[in-house]
Amino acid sequence: MPKSIQSIQPPLKFIPPSFNPIVLQIARWLLPFFLRFRTRPWLPAGIVRIEAKNAEILAELYQQFQAGKIRFLLAFRHPEVDDPLCMFYLVSRIVPKVARQQGIKLQYRTHSHFLYDRGMTLWAGKWLGWFFSQVGGVPVRRGKRLDRQAIQTARELFANSNIPIAVAPEGGTNGHSGVVSPLEPGVSQLGFWCVEDLVKANRSETVFIVPVAIQYRYVNPPWSKLEQLLSKLEADSGLPVEPVENLDIDRRQEILYQRLCRLAEHIISEMEEFYRRFYHQNLPDIPNQEIIPQLHRLLDTALQVAEQYFGLQSQGNFIDRCRRLEEAGWSYIYREDVPEIDALSPLKRGLGDWIAEEADLRMRHMRLVESFVAVTATYIQEQPTAERFAETLLIIFDMLSRISDAKMPPRPRLGWREAHITIGEPISVTERWANSQADRKASRQAASELTQDLQIALEQLIGK
Repeated sequence: MPKSIQSIQPPLKFIPPSFNPIVLQIARWLLPFFLRFRTRPWLPAGIVRIEAKNAEILAELYQQFQAGKIRFLLAFRHPEVDDPLCMFYLVSRIVPKVARQQGIKLQYRTHSHFLYDRGMTLWAGKWLGWFFSQVGGVPVRRGKRLDRQAIQTARELFANSNIPIAVAPEGGTNGHSGVVSPLEPGVSQLGFWCVEDLVKANRSETVFIVPVAIQYRYVNPPWSKLEQLLSKLEADSGLPVEPVENLDIDRRQEILYQRLCRLAEHIISEMEEFYRRFYHQNLPDIPNQEIIPQLHRLLDTALQVAEQYFGLQSQGNFIDRCRRLEEAGWSYIYREDVPEIDALSPLKRGLGDWIAEEADLRMRHMRLVESFVAVTATYIQEQPTAERFAETLLIIFDMLSRISDAKMPPRPRLGWREAHITIGEPISVTERWANSQADRKASRQAASELTQDLQIALEQLIGK
């Protein structure tokens, strides 16, 4: 998360990809270290093993791609921030190894372009934008109605680059290995544009979208650390801590779940009172209301507080509204209408700083909502695993950290993990393209159907 913004900023410029094979090779060498020790090298936590199922599908696709027979896009699940590193490992390590084992000959080393959120460079630093550019990344502003430069660059690379492209169709992380958020239509549209560009160029390659699922498992379920984290969250939220000791695993899970529900109800109650008292929101008490409807009412309220300030309509799902709010906030902070900040008069500079600081504060309401868009009442009940407990507790940790500490401390590292990647059957976009050409309605329908089929494919890959 970026530091608190207190002054007007120059516009967010597009960072063009500037592929550098030397930087890519260095990144390949350092990848195992990054996977294990991405944030804090002294902690015994990180990803120690990555396994891939159906990797031979991807090896064959790369062989056909390098032979000029196909184009393809990797549409990967994006539950958390480690996913790009896992995808990098899949493409750079696992695919070449499987190709050698299967006797699949590749002409050159495997890699892919990728889209990334332009906002990542705001909290990680400018160096990340430089690095992503050097290894083939394309920045995109998620909330911008039409990020022409990013779209055109991605379209050009998809059709003409000597490596494929990877995109997370969910548009952002949702913190849940076992839940696929609603997909955005951009991946499907890129697929149809690629077919269109190939047809115009009289080229015969077939275009595919390849679903890829990523899920995480702890090597040793960290129940003791989960109890410690839950106790910390209880203390931070003002609840008495109730430690659990010397219980069998089933009873331990039951009590942990009860404590988690109590914590969630308490936080929601505190936040509702916060919005009632200080933002004058109408949140009447509803006796015996279930926790998820209560959570959704709170999320809607938080977004409305921000939307009212920026003059936005409350339209679409929570994710859509978060994207619009992000772009609205950025337009107040990163001022494209101010060509030279230093040339402003003290009055205008002061007013600009004032607006930027207030916009940043208003956007924090939206940041609280972002993490909770995939939370359901049954996620843990369906599978009371350490992974699902951990995902839920870490989301609550993020929320409390955003409220209590503007610097957003790193997440607790609970233990060594494994990443399990599953490659699905490629979806042919070329076969669907003809049906999309009748008119705009047919085009929208074809894109919607492709998006829905991709959603189903990803859900099946994670066992939903």
